[in-house]
Formats: sequence, structure tokens, C-alpha cells
Amino acid sequence: MNITLHKVVEKEKSTLQNLYSLYLHDLSKFTPNIELGSDGIFHFEDLSLFWKTEGLSPYFIHYDKSIVGFLLLVERPYLKKDHDFGINDIFVINKYKGRGIGRAALKEIFQQKEGSYFVLELAENTPAIVFWKKVYKEMDIEFEERSVRMDDDLCLIQTFRI
Repeated sequence: MNITLHKVVEKEKSTLQNLYSLYLHDLSKFTPNIELGSDGIFHFEDLSLFWKTEGLSPYFIHYDKSIVGFLLLVERPYLKKDHDFGINDIFVINKYKGRGIGRAALKEIFQQKEGSYFVLELAENTPAIVFWKKVYKEMDIEFEERSVRMDDDLCLIQTFRI
């Protein structure tokens, strides 16, 4: 399996926007805070921030030569304290889920970027929680977990060191 990460450049914004809509569609079943736009698309507030703000780093996940998902890494200087990195979002399209692609993408980012990490999940998003617990177990990562309320949603925050 040939999994690679490719940093998304601004001219690829529309592709990322399309994938983000699919991601938000999937998340919408776990929170009332994500609404379908009047144009029939789930919109991220301001995708342009990814290229205007240092420390917001979107990557496409490639399986062989095809884009099959994305990963949004937050890092310094965007993050001010406590952690070096955060996996804000990771998404693999349904056709490729269950093949270890997400875990392989995370292994690659962890090899490139060592430090302290956090991951935030909606507490209702059981598939994401199962995915991350499997990642921690397979990669022998010790993590701490706590619950927080964000935007009226109960969330889990897991922290760990690579």
C-alpha cells in the first residue's frame, strides 16, 4: 500500500473544499451544529484561512496516485501553548475506509513531526473514537483523555507525545 501526504496548495482549494463538504456531511450526524447550505453543500467557514494563517497545514492523503482524503494539522505558531501539534481533522472517503489508509497517513505525519499532540473528537462520533483508540494501540502510544464541552457538543480530547 503506497500512502503519501501532499501539502495542499491554494490552487487546489476547490478539491479540498469538495472533500471538506463530504467530511462535514459525515460529521453532521453527530452534532446539530453542522448545517447543509442552501446550495446543497456543507461549507467550512473560511477555507482561505489555511493559506493565510501560519500553522494551519492541510494535506491530501494519496493512495497510490489518487487523492482519497485529507488531514488538517495545526501547529506552531497557530498553537500558542501546551501542544506542538493537533490533528484537527482526518478524513478518508468511504470507498477507502477500513484499509488502514488513515493510520498510514498518521504514521507518516508522526515520523515527520515529533512532539506533543492533541486530538479532539465529538463524543457521539463513535467511529472516530474507535479509530483513534486503534491507532494508539497499534502504534503503542500512551495517551490521556478528558471530556470538554465545545459549542454545546460534548467532546473528548486526547493528548500524547510522539
